[in-house]
Amino acid sequence: MAHVGHRLWRGAVCFALALAIWQLVVTLSGVPRFILPGPWLVVQALGVNAALLWQNALWSAGNLALGLGVGIFLGIETALLLTLSRRARWLLRPMLVVAQAVPVFALAPVITLWLGYGMPSKIVTIALVTYFPIASALFDRLMALPAGLSDLSRLSGANRWRETLLLRLPHAVPGLISGLRLAVVYGPLAVLIGEWVGSSRGLGHLMLMANGRGQTALMFAALIVLAALSLLLWTAVEALARGAARRFYL
Repeated sequence: MAHVGHRLWRGAVCFALALAIWQLVVTLSGVPRFILPGPWLVVQALGVNAALLWQNALWSAGNLALGLGVGIFLGIETALLLTLSRRARWLLRPMLVVAQAVPVFALAPVITLWLGYGMPSKIVTIALVTYFPIASALFDRLMALPAGLSDLSRLSGANRWRETLLLRLPHAVPGLISGLRLAVVYGPLAVLIGEWVGSSRGLGHLMLMANGRGQTALMFAALIVLAALSLLLWTAVEALARGAARRFYL
């Protein structure tokens, strides 16, 4: 509990310091407010547009939750498949590497063209961004079973399925957590990409509309809401990591 209090206190100090630097830059530079509004103007935009921000944040959060769910599911499935099957490794690993060489930002217009401006195109974009870190981190850990555990599996006569489920998977939990940490960082970025390319709702769409109307403070307000969403996801993953550490004695 004291550790959590210390982290909150440290976070509050860093946040206050960032606000002070921000205000100092605005005051000393004299930059116009439509280019860089001060923190107080952004706070005002948060209050005045609270209902608008809430509606769009709900849409973005729904897309993010579903996209992350699909990405996590497919990432775990792929890592297990690659672990269990040499043929799958021979066939799929080169395809995954090549697929990651294509930036998702370049694919987003194509995905939007195929699936439309609604939720499906956003879910696919988020899933594509979050899928690979989870599959890669989990697979690497699944294949790194310590020699002692491998000998134990061989001596007990366990087949590949039992070895994977009873030994490799618990051992690979830190890899899964690492993949999740990356996924919750990349996920909000994927939300913005999907909504910038084509959407009629969401925080990304709201930022585009605010930019077109010169409402820079509203753009910053939407960005802050998205950052808060990212921090919420990060906190959830950290709580999951602490629970996994207690459960699996990591």
